[in-house]
Amino acid sequence: MDLLNLLVLAVVQGITEFLPISSSAHLILVPVLFGWPDQGLAIDIAVHVGTLAAVLVYFHRDVLDLVAGLWLAIRRRPDHRSRLVLHLAVATLPIVVAGLLAKDLVGTTFRSGLLIAVTTIVFGIVLWLADRGAEHHDRSLAQMTLRDAIVIGLAQVLAILPGTSRSGITMTAGLFLRFSRTESARFSMLLAIPTIAAAGLLATLDLLQSGDATLQADALWAALLAFVAALCAIWGLMRWLQTSSFTPFVIYRLVLGAFLLFWLL
Repeated sequence: MDLLNLLVLAVVQGITEFLPISSSAHLILVPVLFGWPDQGLAIDIAVHVGTLAAVLVYFHRDVLDLVAGLWLAIRRRPDHRSRLVLHLAVATLPIVVAGLLAKDLVGTTFRSGLLIAVTTIVFGIVLWLADRGAEHHDRSLAQMTLRDAIVIGLAQVLAILPGTSRSGITMTAGLFLRFSRTESARFSMLLAIPTIAAAGLLATLDLLQSGDATLQADALWAALLAFVAALCAIWGLMRWLQTSSFTPFVIYRLVLGAFLLFWLL
């Protein structure tokens, strides 16, 4: 792939991964709209790894708390940090199982423009319903229960459908559970760490076994470019949610979905 292709894909991934507008949908649509060959799942996952690095940097204090919480859990001296580790683990398990079961469908059947259009609109409306009155939600992650983690984890399974948005559906679930907008976004982004790390590890092993040096170099460039874009997007979203709602993202999803339906039909 040439540098322009990688730059566009990386910026699109970096901006959309943590916004509730579906990064996977945009990564599938970009080559279609520009007439480029599909970049494949290897590059898709490479740019996801770049965004993983961005969330680790931005939430470095939370990450250190998670490491401390895991250590305390191992020593059988759990505290609130250990509970957050448990909740993230429980919420991650459903998507890992679903991803393994639907692995072949993710790379073939699910990469459909019509499916993306429908899920973009439907889950945009669901996000709007969840966000109504969210300024009165005051639950924090310290108040999260095991049931909450299970609900958010099951909701995340829907993200295997392009157009749903992993961050969008987990934030939506958090809002329905009456967590504040910022806390819903924070848990969603922390939940991305184990999810993206698992996918990135599998993709890295595949790349190393392939022996394709060009593909490996492309993946590295894509990851680095996505890192920069994602760091900016995370900072912007967290600042925005301190005083504003998800309405602009809902409108964007509806407009994008309508455009796709018109274009396809």
